[in-house]
This record gives sequence, C-alpha cells and structure tokens, in this order.
Amino acid sequence: MLTRQEQMELILDHYENPRHKQALADAEAVVEGGNPGCGDIVKVYLKVQDGHVVAAFEGEGCTISQASASYLMAEVNGKTLEEVLTIDQEDLMENLGKEIVQQRTRCATLSLETLRAAIRKREREQMIKNSH
Repeated sequence: MLTRQEQMELILDHYENPRHKQALADAEAVVEGGNPGCGDIVKVYLKVQDGHVVAAFEGEGCTISQASASYLMAEVNGKTLEEVLTIDQEDLMENLGKEIVQQRTRCATLSLETLRAAIRKREREQMIKNSH
C-alpha cells in the first residue's frame, strides 16, 4: 500500500510524464469521453492485437483525470480484454489513492468509463463485421 505522499507522487508523475498519450492510427475503436463539470476530455484509442489490448489516450483537463488516464493505459496495455474488464472503479481509485481522488470520482474514473465505451464499440463493430 502506498503512503499518501507516494500516491500524490504517482499522480503527479503520470500527469507530468503521461504514458501512452498518443493517437493510434490503426485503432479499432476511438471514443471520446468528457466531464462537463470540470472540462476534462479523454479520448481512448483501442485495438486488440494477438489477443492483447493496445490502448492509448489523448486528452486535457485536471491533474487527476489526465493522471488517471495515463495510469490506466499503462495498466491495461498487454492484458486480455477479459482482464481489462475486471478492473472496476474501486480498483482504479484504490490504486491512484482513494483518499486523494475520492472527492473527484468523476475525474478519476473518466478514463475507465471511456475505455469501457471503446471496448463496447469495438465489440459492436466486430459483431457487425462478422455478420456480413
């Protein structure tokens, strides 16, 4: 378990040095999510390659929303879709530092909600493609 100071450093590190912050030209699904309350925007790019997730994001907004997106992309890359789908809001908030992000739940979970929407979009498009 990280100390509060370590959690703050983790969030700041992901905000200042974001991981997987780029567009994926060959993404199978791209979904943009927003948090009107504080102007956060996270756009998730998703593809599945050899059974494993490749994900990236672009966005702007508060420290927590952008750090959360960076952290989540680092977590999910290389995992199977099934593994990614087991990540819930509690896990994400706990890993970021629940005490720090609990007042900003929507900011902290925007990336997860947007990633889930991208997975659903990819699945719909795969079903349509396979039915033709």
